[in-house]
Amino acid sequence: MRWSVGIEADGERVFTREEIVSLADAVAASGGIASGIGTTSYGARLLVEAPNREKAITLATAEFRRAAKEAGLPSLPIGRVEAVGEHE
Repeated sequence: MRWSVGIEADGERVFTREEIVSLADAVAASGGIASGIGTTSYGARLLVEAPNREKAITLATAEFRRAAKEAGLPSLPIGRVEAVGEHE
């Protein structure tokens, strides 16, 4: 089943356009989009294949962490996660 998973990591400093564009580039291969320009958080919405919501969140979180590292963003606590299945 296909899932759309939104993840947001909360920080203390404002993220620049360039940083979020780097994140967008890093999540593009996963059908992802990024957000957070001018805010103290960065996020992404990723598409993943998984049998259930828990597995979808686990897979998307791992991809989100990988993409953030690739984009040179700091590892921050995740403040929000939501997952919507194609059946919903």
